Amino acid sequence: MIWAMPHTYEHGEFPTGRVLGAKGDRLVSVCIPARDEGSTVGSVVRAVVQPFLARGGGNGLVDEVIVLDDGSVDDTAEQAGDAGARVVSGPSGGGGKGQAMAAALDAAQGDVIVFLDADVANTTPAFVTGMLGPLLLFDEVALVKGFYTRPLHGDPTGGGRVTELVARPVLELLFPELSEVRQPLAGETAAHRWVFEKVGFADGYGVELGLLIDVAAHLGPDSLAQVDLGERIHRNRPLDELRPQAVDVLRAALDRWSGPTGPPGAPAQ
Repeated sequence: MIWAMPHTYEHGEFPTGRVLGAKGDRLVSVCIPARDEGSTVGSVVRAVVQPFLARGGGNGLVDEVIVLDDGSVDDTAEQAGDAGARVVSGPSGGGGKGQAMAAALDAAQGDVIVFLDADVANTTPAFVTGMLGPLLLFDEVALVKGFYTRPLHGDPTGGGRVTELVARPVLELLFPELSEVRQPLAGETAAHRWVFEKVGFADGYGVELGLLIDVAAHLGPDSLAQVDLGERIHRNRPLDELRPQAVDVLRAALDRWSGPTGPPGAPAQ
């Protein structure tokens, strides 16, 4: 039987005052892995720093904003620092997204960690409150994924080609209990620190799908939540740049799948 995710919310269910009131003494870190995103990373950082970071004049919901500079050759680090983030260099020579997220976690002090993507042109404060709300308010929630509409070439939908052609079909076939996760590859991901430390990070672009499957396996699908963040506008990459991402995503799923006779290629039991 296909499980329907019970924890699905709209970001408007988590106004700032409600989320701030639930924070208590927990530290919140917002981490933004970035490589060559100088044109957008500053606006992403400002959407967090200005309303939420106390030293930036905000209300104190967020205790630190970290940009993990993953080997950028443009002005990503300068733009992020000017906007108010603490910039941390990633693994020497750059790595993949999973490695960048692991390095960001190592650098962060928070009890609760929110990851945001650096290439989003319309990040708003609701991305942060929406992701934090379920974690701070509901004890049963361990991991939160954002979901949204993604325009493509002027159409209101059509973005997220790897999601629709690879990630969601492979979940439907191999992990049907996760088939109702609407954006399994969303970079807007949040969890308690102990959750990330427990399951770790897959390499490369397989990290988001790996996190989803691993948290469900260790803590149960009911520990997951998803929040509608509205519309997400970002750079849509040409098709030839999506193939490596698709390969990483498929590899992460197959590495974690064990059917009646084991993973594909395994000896018959």
